[in-house]
Amino acid sequence: MSDVEGKILKMYDKSKPDEEHLFDSSNWNHTAWILVIVLAGLAFWLAIALVNAENQRNALMTNQCQDPVFKGEVDRQCLLTVHSREHWWEHLWYGMRHVKPERPAPVGRR
Repeated sequence: MSDVEGKILKMYDKSKPDEEHLFDSSNWNHTAWILVIVLAGLAFWLAIALVNAENQRNALMTNQCQDPVFKGEVDRQCLLTVHSREHWWEHLWYGMRHVKPERPAPVGRR
């Protein structure tokens, strides 16, 4: 190998990949993605719980699950199967918008 070729190879020596650290990996990227997946799953689970709770709350507020035998009581089996609004996203939208309890209507004086 001539002296000119040696200078050229030395010039491009730093452009070669570092073979010692070529396959090193970090677990921080995996940890971050696992955290994102867990938090997305938690948000999904909370959205499902909110839809179910708002469905039952709306059914109770609109008296859709009155017990036919015992007046003034609630039919608990009805609460498990009731669809108080047409679509599930209506429950989610209502639950996301109404985070404080509603004020009761004022009672007139007698």
